[in-house]
Amino acid sequence: MSMYRLLIADDEALEREGLEWIVRQMMPGVFEVIHAENGRLAIERAEEHRPHIILMDVNMPGIQGLEALREIKQRLPHAKFVLVTAYDYFSYAKEALLLGARDYIVKPAKRTQVVETLQSLVGELELEKRKRAEELGLRHQVSRLLPLAENELALMLMVDQVAEADSSQLAGWLDFPLDGGCALVAAFPEGIPAPDQKRIYDTVRTFAKSSAPDCIVSSLIDRHMAVFLPLPSGPREDARMADIRRTAEQLCSLVERQLGLPVSVGIGSAGLGEEGLRRSYFQAVLASAYEGPGTRVCRFEELQQGTAGGGSPNEDALHRSYVVSALHRIREEREQQTLSVLDRAKSYIRERFTEELSLEEVADHVHLNPHYLSKIFKQGTGETFIDFVTRLRIDKAKALMASQQLSLKEVCFEVGYKDPNYFSRVFKKVTGVTPTEYRSGGG
Repeated sequence: MSMYRLLIADDEALEREGLEWIVRQMMPGVFEVIHAENGRLAIERAEEHRPHIILMDVNMPGIQGLEALREIKQRLPHAKFVLVTAYDYFSYAKEALLLGARDYIVKPAKRTQVVETLQSLVGELELEKRKRAEELGLRHQVSRLLPLAENELALMLMVDQVAEADSSQLAGWLDFPLDGGCALVAAFPEGIPAPDQKRIYDTVRTFAKSSAPDCIVSSLIDRHMAVFLPLPSGPREDARMADIRRTAEQLCSLVERQLGLPVSVGIGSAGLGEEGLRRSYFQAVLASAYEGPGTRVCRFEELQQGTAGGGSPNEDALHRSYVVSALHRIREEREQQTLSVLDRAKSYIRERFTEELSLEEVADHVHLNPHYLSKIFKQGTGETFIDFVTRLRIDKAKALMASQQLSLKEVCFEVGYKDPNYFSRVFKKVTGVTPTEYRSGGG
């Protein structure tokens, strides 16, 4: 059982000490006891110590017990009050009960009544604590289930032939109106490692929820994440779409800053019902595939305005096959971007491999997250960053040793190593022979 705080407010010291003695004798280790000798001190000490139970004498000098009870009740609505009253003031007990006092004790207090009253209130406190713990546990479980439920609804909105009742039921549970909204799709590079996928999902979901708590967020599916946003129709719609564009720009900046990943965002037009939301999703995927000069965010309406004749695109353009072709196009573009980044990284390394060079420095030069650069470097070159640098250094060492102009120690320093012993070990690991053996063998 927990220890609870008990405030005894009474102007008579003997009464306070008598009550405390009963409590300590009959209920050892249950209460931390606080005293107050008048109503003003009772209010101050209640505010300072936040007692769970208050034994309040009704007739104290200055601020009376009922007045103190009323004020403390406002500040500590969950505290439990017990009125302590002499026979002469018994009529006050009724008023105190109306104010929220749980019980009353008549002076001189009987030991059994004090103990029974306090035991009953401690039982209530324990029960309330268990209920709060259960509620917190339930809220924790719900918070873990919500992303799964949101992803399920997002998939229903993305894919055709879904039982309408299922999506309506799920949307109702998630408090997401299906009557109107739009989709936003964030497109990431191809081949992102699993740990980075989780970081992307967590980053995007946290940002989306902070910007629009009522949105629905999908998982990362084939490097796309979809966010469905409820959208009121009418005059506010244009302003809301402008807000969504600003939010998309902020999302791009956040992802690039925190994760070091390029991202493009497409925004679908507002649609009504499930079909409208599904169409908005396909539009957002198409818009995310468009990368104009300096464009990270594209609204589908901007693609419409760019079509020949200025008319709206054919509905067939929203068919799944177009989404698939858009995915292929994005994949090709991202592969080209990755190759370009790798070329710049390798060029930077070749210029500086004889200096103290870190992966972080190279990543900073090409504006990528070091962990992500490490992954694509291995995928693109077939060797790690360290292996690549080591190979360049050993190749240069071989060339310098062949000329016979420098000592082995000078060669070691020239190619970027500070310790000749370490250089010798690395050289042997790569070539199979020590620098001395290599030179004496004539290379």
